[in-house]
Amino acid sequence: MSQILFRNLSLLDPKWDEPRGGYEVLVEGETIREVSAKPIKSRGARVVDCGKRTLMPGLIDSHVHVFLTEVNIGHLEAIPLTLMTAKASQLMKGMIDRGFTTVRDTGGADWGIKTAVDSGLIAGPRLFISAKAIGPTGGHSDPRRRTDYQQASCGCCNGMVYVMAVANGADEVRACVREQMRQGADQIKIMCSGGVASPYDPLDSLQFSEAEIAAATDEAKNFGRYVLAHAYTPEAITRAMNNGVRTIEHGNLIDEKSAKLIKSKGGYMIANLVTYFSMKERAAQFGMTAEMLAKNDIVLEGALRSLEICKKAGVKVGYGTDLLGALQVDQSLEFIHRAKVLKPIEIIRQATTVGAEIVRMEGKLGTIAPGAYADLIVVDGNPVKNLKLFLDQGAHLSAIMKGGKFHKNALK
Repeated sequence: MSQILFRNLSLLDPKWDEPRGGYEVLVEGETIREVSAKPIKSRGARVVDCGKRTLMPGLIDSHVHVFLTEVNIGHLEAIPLTLMTAKASQLMKGMIDRGFTTVRDTGGADWGIKTAVDSGLIAGPRLFISAKAIGPTGGHSDPRRRTDYQQASCGCCNGMVYVMAVANGADEVRACVREQMRQGADQIKIMCSGGVASPYDPLDSLQFSEAEIAAATDEAKNFGRYVLAHAYTPEAITRAMNNGVRTIEHGNLIDEKSAKLIKSKGGYMIANLVTYFSMKERAAQFGMTAEMLAKNDIVLEGALRSLEICKKAGVKVGYGTDLLGALQVDQSLEFIHRAKVLKPIEIIRQATTVGAEIVRMEGKLGTIAPGAYADLIVVDGNPVKNLKLFLDQGAHLSAIMKGGKFHKNALK
């Protein structure tokens, strides 16, 4: 089995506060075999000299949408799955180019695109998929215009139908959740409040009922999966957490009481700041409506405050971006926005070790340790001192490795 030996590096294990020199890392096959503060002896290993750059785990984005290839997702109704897949392949290449070796897709990506990445047909990060996001009639996952009175019958020529599902009542929710898991979902996405990108539902609307949420979480648990909930308001967060949801997505309008509830339940929040800043700046030019942008202003106001509230309550927060279509180039700017509230090492942990916990791969992802997957990036400097090293579409990453294979290697 082939071996690669990284030498002459500063090692940033996220459990430390700073990178440490003098370490070497030996990769064998797709995993890390040895990490040592002493020289590693390995005959036949390919030696990679890092030139004192920082070696660290690959980044994890816990909230992406690889199939939401349009900023105004309503435009997906005119895009066939074939074109959507082609666009998604470019979006995923951009993600791994930026050092994100793992992403959790929170609605849309299916087992087919995941298999294409896993088999090397498409360059991209590891995908943890939710299949279709599920919500009630008139909710955040109902893609119909008001002139559409019937649900479309298939998604072969309408991208909106392919990435979202509508279910009403506990029995329908159970059936829909079972179908997503039959289709290979790693986790289940449900809607518990209104959303920005859906034109007709108020942000503070409560969507799935307690019985419907409980049906979803019960089925997911029975299948060895879990449920993540789109929820902005304290009321939606509380309803979700009290009925078995594991992770809250967005949570911009969270208050201290609902944050304490997440903490007491052992849940996670996946904040998304950059998407609201980017939509405010540029979404109109891509067709996002005035009604959507007005809702965006409301959640943008609470974005930074939500991080402060969660930190005070001790809630673990994952790194997520939730960017749509052409705005996905801003993925790494999430580091910069979070730095207005958090320390750089805290954000790096959110994008590594906390992300690994969210996808339930502790010890295998987000760390540099024997037995972990060799998902690694080499940074041209110390990111703890300069988060801007993650910007510029990966220009400051000399090497990117996923599963022991180089996606990029500019080192000699």
